[in-house]
Amino acid sequence: QVQLVESGGGLVQAGASLRLSCAAAGRTDAIGIMAWFRQAPGKDREFVAGCRWGGPDTYYADSVRGRFTISTDNAKNTVYLQMNSLKPEDTAHYYCAGTEYYTFSALAASYEYWGQGTQVTVAS
Repeated sequence: QVQLVESGGGLVQAGASLRLSCAAAGRTDAIGIMAWFRQAPGKDREFVAGCRWGGPDTYYADSVRGRFTISTDNAKNTVYLQMNSLKPEDTAHYYCAGTEYYTFSALAASYEYWGQGTQVTVAS
C-alpha cells in the first residue's frame, strides 16, 4: 500500500505561481508512475501531468504544457507540480495519484493510489 498526502494549494491571482507537493509513504519502491489530476465542480476528473517515479519521462495535458512542471525528489519520496502563469480555468481540486504499472496512462481509472487532494483557486 501507498499513502499520498498533497499540500500547497491556495487562493492566488491570475498570473501567479503555486507549487503543489505530494508526499508518498509506504511501499514507494513499488510505484511506477505518479501523476496529478484535477477536478472542477461539475466536471470529470482530468489528467494534468505525469512522470515516472525517479524520472526522467514526463507527460502533460495540452492545457498546461509549458506552464506546469512535474518533478520528483525520490530522497524525500515527494512529487511536485510547479504551476506558473495560472489562469482562472485552472481552478480545481488537485489530486496526486500513483500506480504500480510502468506504462503511462492519462486515465484516472489506471491509478490505484490517491491522495485527498488540495484546492487551487485562481481569481481573475
